Amino acid sequence: VQVVESGGGSVQAGGSLRLSCAVSGSFLSLHEMGWYRQAPGKERELVAVVTSTLSTTYKDSVKGRFTISKDNAKNAVYMEMNSLKPEDTAVYYCNAEVKHDGGGYDYIAGYWGQGTQVTVSS
Repeated sequence: VQVVESGGGSVQAGGSLRLSCAVSGSFLSLHEMGWYRQAPGKERELVAVVTSTLSTTYKDSVKGRFTISKDNAKNAVYMEMNSLKPEDTAVYYCNAEVKHDGGGYDYIAGYWGQGTQVTVSS
């Protein structure tokens, strides 16, 4: 399974970016998918997650500014980021949980992308 992010870049504070994450390979279906970020010197943190039932959860500091969405037909997840702030600067990673056929039982496995840099200047 391959997970590839795109859409990062450099913007000024108040600007917008749209991150995309495409999942490919052999699996039965997408399960939960999420966006995480890691700033220099800090631990990786959850930004937003969308479940298999399309329920969403956001980190408090991005609520109202970021929107996560999922397209099962395209095996993709997106995150629209508006009103960006310098503190949003980080490498953003996509995590994809997919369901595999275990030959008699299904199981869930998670995969990470390589990350995409988001830089917000003041």
